[in-house]
Amino acid sequence: MSDRQNEDKTEKRRDIRLRIILCLVILFSGVGGFLALASLKKPPAEVVSSERALKVEVTEVAAESTAIHITGYGEVRSLNSVKISAEVAGQVQSVHPRLEVGEVIPAGELLFDIDARDYAAAVAQSQAEVAQWTSSLQRLRKQFAIDTERMKTLQRSRDLAKAEFDRIKDLFLNNSVGTRSGVDRAEQAYNAALDLADQMAQSVAVYPIRIKETQSSLAGAKARLQRAQADLDRCRVTAPFTGRLTLAAVETGQYVVPGQALVTIADDTMLEIQVPLDSRDVRQWLQFKNGESSAAGAWFGQPETVACKIRWTEDKQGHVWRGTLHRVVTFDQKTRTVTVAVRISAADARSQGKGLPLVEGMFCEVEIPGRTLEKAYQVPRTAVSFKNTVFMVKDQRLKTIAVEVARVDNDFAYITGGLSDGDRVITTRLVDPLENALLEILNEEEKPTAE
Repeated sequence: MSDRQNEDKTEKRRDIRLRIILCLVILFSGVGGFLALASLKKPPAEVVSSERALKVEVTEVAAESTAIHITGYGEVRSLNSVKISAEVAGQVQSVHPRLEVGEVIPAGELLFDIDARDYAAAVAQSQAEVAQWTSSLQRLRKQFAIDTERMKTLQRSRDLAKAEFDRIKDLFLNNSVGTRSGVDRAEQAYNAALDLADQMAQSVAVYPIRIKETQSSLAGAKARLQRAQADLDRCRVTAPFTGRLTLAAVETGQYVVPGQALVTIADDTMLEIQVPLDSRDVRQWLQFKNGESSAAGAWFGQPETVACKIRWTEDKQGHVWRGTLHRVVTFDQKTRTVTVAVRISAADARSQGKGLPLVEGMFCEVEIPGRTLEKAYQVPRTAVSFKNTVFMVKDQRLKTIAVEVARVDNDFAYITGGLSDGDRVITTRLVDPLENALLEILNEEEKPTAE
């Protein structure tokens, strides 16, 4: 029994050994196969790491003097535009045959006339009053001269009556010659002569007053005549100057009253554009005569009469008209703007080519020459960030430089600090580039090599 058990144990050990050997064979076979497959794979090529350059365009800057231009916008208006109203009431009898908006009416031509019959009658009545008071004045002056001579005669009669009275009285009292009744009659005659002389003197003394009153009445009558004549003249309304009609609101048979606006006429021989400008630009760049920005009074001085460029905003061909800076118009404290007036003559407003002329109502861009900015660097506006920095090229690397911007005008910025002659400023628009990044300059000219 013990032998059988021993044999079984021996058999089990043999099986275990075979299994172990088989596992080892399989394991080594797998390792060998893996190594064989691994030996067939080629290793990847080694990658060389390189820095990627930013492709940019640059401009080389140099300081130069630059004439600054102030730009603003405004609407073209006729310098003189007159609203014509009826000055008297009445029915319109006739109107100008071309009384239509847009028509040009020569100076002095009749625009419309009003029924003048009542006003003509008033003139005739006033003329009669003037004639009446003129006649009264002449009569008073003549009567004054006659009464003055009569007064002299009555005064002489008074003196004679007094002398006769004194003589008779003296004879009666001193010499007992005559009678008391004779003395009384002499005194009565003297008193009568005295009364007549005094009445005439009083009448003559009043004549200058009566003459002055009559002269005043005559002056009043003449004033009424002038008023009536003026009203009669106002019945005919004529063009005050050669101009273009912008309003024509009157028809034949229409009843009009004083103050009613009927016609508006514009003088297009001189146009004006009122342009609001930033007060800071005006203070810093606008040129005033004698270098002063204030006149003797508390107002702006006279600006230099510089030539301005005018462009209609709707003109795609870019036609430019020439105007002249004329004056400062207003200052608006709310918007901090100074409004200036630019004038342009009719000859300059006419188009020199096939385009339209500059006319009232056009909205225009106005460019006004200002002072000269000395030693400034001009760079594209897009090259300067909102933080007033620019990107430069230094040793083919990007550098960020803070600059002092004196003026931004249209597409350019003018820098007075932070740059030097020969600096290369990047003009390509970059968004948050890395500082010291490698650059590839696209527009850099190749330098010739020495042979």
